[in-house]
Amino acid sequence: MNKPILNIFLIVVLGVNLYVGHKNFAGSAAATDNKNAESHMAKFAHVIDQVRKNYVDENKVSYEILLDAALAGMLSSLDSHSGYMSADRHKALIDDTRQEFGGIGIVVSIRNDWLTIIAPMDDTPASRAGLQSGDRVIKIMNKSTQGITIDEAVKLMRGKVGTEVNVTVFRPLKEETKEFSLKRERIQTKTVRDINGKGEYPMIKPDIGYARISGFSENTADELEEALIQMEANDVKALVLDLRDNPGGLLPQSARVAEKFIQKDQLIVSTEGRNQREQEQFKSKSLMHRTLPLVILVNSGSASASEIVAGCLQDLKRAALVGSKTFGKGSVQSILPMRDGSALRLTTAKYFTPSHRVIHEAGIEPDYNVEMSPDQMRDIMMKRSPGVLESLAEEDRQRVTEAKDPQLEKALEILAGAIKEKN
Repeated sequence: MNKPILNIFLIVVLGVNLYVGHKNFAGSAAATDNKNAESHMAKFAHVIDQVRKNYVDENKVSYEILLDAALAGMLSSLDSHSGYMSADRHKALIDDTRQEFGGIGIVVSIRNDWLTIIAPMDDTPASRAGLQSGDRVIKIMNKSTQGITIDEAVKLMRGKVGTEVNVTVFRPLKEETKEFSLKRERIQTKTVRDINGKGEYPMIKPDIGYARISGFSENTADELEEALIQMEANDVKALVLDLRDNPGGLLPQSARVAEKFIQKDQLIVSTEGRNQREQEQFKSKSLMHRTLPLVILVNSGSASASEIVAGCLQDLKRAALVGSKTFGKGSVQSILPMRDGSALRLTTAKYFTPSHRVIHEAGIEPDYNVEMSPDQMRDIMMKRSPGVLESLAEEDRQRVTEAKDPQLEKALEILAGAIKEKN
């Protein structure tokens, strides 16, 4: 890409951004900024030229590399959820929402400048090895993650099925560093599971059903519907919906899950942003809904779409929340595809619950606060993951087998009382 073409490209890109960002907003500040657009781009092009001519490593300063880095830096400076996705990373995101990809099975974010695990995915190499929500990934394949982007981290962790990836994590609560060697697998996830991970959905106590949602992907609402139908065949009278360590996913799926338990036309969530198109209200479209008593389990790993479901059903007095405060990721990221296959992930709005509570950086407080340590949560998840117990050493197997779940026990206590009162 020569300099004139680069200048034209950058000016066009900025012009589009200014149009999108300002078409609904007028003001002298915006007009002044628009007048200076060409001078800003001239400065940018000059910097790129200086870097290309003078930087010591010539193989690091192609126009493509510098432009990608500039875009990544610009977007990541806005907030920890905005970013530039290369074509490979954009494809990986699409694979994620389709629920099939190769890797180790962790959901990560940048938090306090560290690559941090939001949650390990159920029945994956990460969950079986004992990686935990809140762990800081400080090295991948012996490469420091200091200053790493999500895209770079994903590239390092994903690879050919059957190959190994080494990760080093720092566990803040214990102030300890641990190393893990994990074998990559083809991750094909069902996002809705029963308590034993077998898809049978037995009553876990008389008349009380249980379903765990580990994420919100394309098939989540349909999977939950199938689970509810199975439980209804066993005359379920109350339900525990487990959203712990659920990092979120697709907004429409969270709305479809919530509407299974509320009346038609009730507000589920609203979004508010700078532009008119970001002012949206999502209401229940379902003609039928369940009225059975409901408790939702949440913790600090419950984020985004799971917070929407929890906040909605709590606001509408449709469910009691048990556990600990949620993560507080309540912003909307729009994916803006580019012609070369790359894409921009841009924060464009924030979520609000039906009572207009903001979720972002505030989280959702449970009705019943029942704390569990990350170690307790890890043992519970390992206990309920098929095939994990058999792979553990005897000492670990005994500890995991005897693990208690006080949050679930509290939920069962609440529902037993609700069933009794209803009868």
